[in-house]
Amino acid sequence: METNEGFLSIFKEKKPILAMLHLAGETDGTMMERLKREVDLYVNGGVDAVIVENYFGTYNSMVQALEYITSQDLPIPFGINCLNIDHMGFELGRRYNAAFVQLDSVVGHVKKRDEPGFQAFMDLERSTFNGKVLGGVRFKYQPVLSENTVEEDLVIAKDRCDAVVVTQDATGQETSMGKIEQFRNGLGDFPLIVGAGVTPENAHKSFAIADGAIVGSYFKDTYKDTGDVCAEHIEALMTAVRKIRAEL
Repeated sequence: METNEGFLSIFKEKKPILAMLHLAGETDGTMMERLKREVDLYVNGGVDAVIVENYFGTYNSMVQALEYITSQDLPIPFGINCLNIDHMGFELGRRYNAAFVQLDSVVGHVKKRDEPGFQAFMDLERSTFNGKVLGGVRFKYQPVLSENTVEEDLVIAKDRCDAVVVTQDATGQETSMGKIEQFRNGLGDFPLIVGAGVTPENAHKSFAIADGAIVGSYFKDTYKDTGDVCAEHIEALMTAVRKIRAEL
């Protein structure tokens, strides 16, 4: 298990904002044009990291995006989330030397009989991956097959990842303070990242408990995952976050 310093030491600032690259585009060309624009907006807007995710794109889209990102010598770290195929997230993380890999679930999403196999999978992948792991628990859209309480699964998660991600039930939906508080109580000082629904209006109360946030939909012009990344929305959230950091 990593210490609190382990995951958060990746970032230059406290309460880091991790921005999603969803890889939208009708063709490889339009996807790459959008990606380059989004990376520029995020870097210039002051976010603390980007996450390459095949939310709209494919594994091949991720490879193209990572080839570009690693050629740019970005001033911020990047992570990877290969949806549904966790092994390939680790493989891409090794290949492109990602700072971290995100898994939508690290516990609770498989039947009790499959837990030893998943533990062995995590042990194997982490033994050859030098980066950190962001792990979801009771994450949006993930099945809950666990026979444990949330608190019991949070203890298991602490041995499988370097920071736990908490969400509510859907993309863009605000994560309730009740759930954030429940996770904090179960994790102690272990890093906790809010994975959905952080806005300038709720950032202060969320960050009073959590250590950072993953942001996707809020940064879009429509505040929905299907929109275009908007510089004004980046500035609005980062202005709020900078005020919070100044109070720490």
